[in-house]
Amino acid sequence: MNYYYLLVVCAVLYDIVLIRYDLQILQQNVYNENQRYLKWGLQHVKQWLSISLVVVSASQFFHLFVPNSFLCFFFLLYFLSFCYHLFRKKEQDKIPLHVTSRLKRMIVTLFLFHLLVGVICYFQCSIEVFFFIVYFVNLVHIPIEKIVFLYYKRKAIKKLSQYSSMKVIGITGSYGKTSSKNILNGILNESFHSFATPKNYNTQYGLMITINQYLDKFEDFFIAEMGAYKRGRIKLCCDLVHPSIGILTNIGTAHLESFGSQENIQKGKFELIESLPSDGLAVLNKDDSYQVNYPLQNTCKVVWISISDSAADYVASNIQMNQEGMTFDVFFRERNKTVSFSTKLLGIPNVYNILASLAVCDSLSMSFSSMQLGVKKIRSIPHRLELHNHGSYTIIDDAYNSNPVGAKMALDVLSLMDGKKVVVTPGMVELGSEQYRLNFSYGCQISEVADLVLLIGEKQTKPILDGLKSKHFDSSKIFVLQDVREVFSSLAKYKSEVEHTYFLLENDLPDIYNE
Repeated sequence: MNYYYLLVVCAVLYDIVLIRYDLQILQQNVYNENQRYLKWGLQHVKQWLSISLVVVSASQFFHLFVPNSFLCFFFLLYFLSFCYHLFRKKEQDKIPLHVTSRLKRMIVTLFLFHLLVGVICYFQCSIEVFFFIVYFVNLVHIPIEKIVFLYYKRKAIKKLSQYSSMKVIGITGSYGKTSSKNILNGILNESFHSFATPKNYNTQYGLMITINQYLDKFEDFFIAEMGAYKRGRIKLCCDLVHPSIGILTNIGTAHLESFGSQENIQKGKFELIESLPSDGLAVLNKDDSYQVNYPLQNTCKVVWISISDSAADYVASNIQMNQEGMTFDVFFRERNKTVSFSTKLLGIPNVYNILASLAVCDSLSMSFSSMQLGVKKIRSIPHRLELHNHGSYTIIDDAYNSNPVGAKMALDVLSLMDGKKVVVTPGMVELGSEQYRLNFSYGCQISEVADLVLLIGEKQTKPILDGLKSKHFDSSKIFVLQDVREVFSSLAKYKSEVEHTYFLLENDLPDIYNE
């Protein structure tokens, strides 16, 4: 009997380690939205099966020499779970498991499930079984989560309806949503009370959390960032908050894999603009062909921003950039006036983000002096071309800009730096059929700027490596690592002793992309 309890303890410990990891991966895959968690599991099933085969084979081998096969089997399971835990500690664990209310409900269901099945089930489980247990529990929770969702949705709608004087500004696009949101919020707060969705709360759930927990009746404006993995999601966000002003930053290839086509991305992003009321305001980018050529089904007022087209309503010119920031002029067509601005932000895309914000502020009759002050006060957004100085080297943290436009912008910024230039990247993902081509092109772009390249993940970065080789980049200046932490644990190995070194950290993939 004592042996039996010991086996149960070993099995439970093994279960906790593996299920915790599966829950972490489920959460990073947005609770299996678009079957993302299932696809991830199927990609890793070969690895699981091979581990299970080792466990079963080893237990059978020990059974030849030790009578108590159950005891040997589960001592082996415990040992492997311990080794697995140590291995996980060495891996990148960039997005830890967040114990949300939803996750707590799932944990309760998992506990009840194991009580129902019984301890005997543990004796038959292998690694891949835990994945399917978590997948099954997630399916069971779909109707439960819908009920919870409807409750909080009604609560958010009711609260928002009480703030009838508050205007909602929606922001979407393939890239630059968060930057635009923070920029607009900073400028607006020079003359009004404005509140923006925190962190990356850009889904229906995120908007509901923001409204229910953070939004205050004294705010003049609520800036709602809206993101999506497929068509229809931005429309659902609009139906929740009813924006009267909309900014469409740009339309690119981000999430092409889940959207399915470039046309779907284009239509999905324009759901914000087509949800605006007839007396609303749409701010569009005239340098983006996907916006210019779209047959808009709305009669709301449209204003255009641009850098290259002088016929736009808001045109930026005379752009000067250095390590300290940027200066540029903006022509306000309706007021027929050119105003100079300075900012600590870097990169041409940020000029577009500021232009869009100025267009909104101008429509609200903000003074030029307030706009200038607001732009000047804007700070670097975390993980978006954020500079961290460390004496003899500087880290340019661009970990969140995992898209072709942002990656190219970061290289442009790196090229301005006077010193040794090092690019650290795992490449770009979720680009569907375009993923190889775009990463290959990125490798070609890197070759024109970098003195040294550190690639994270051999399989993931192969297209970048191919691009570098096509430009005859010195192979002795290319290093392929498995973990970004290897870079920072041995910076002395890569930094220069005679000149300042700039490390561009371009993109930081979540744990689901670990090789």
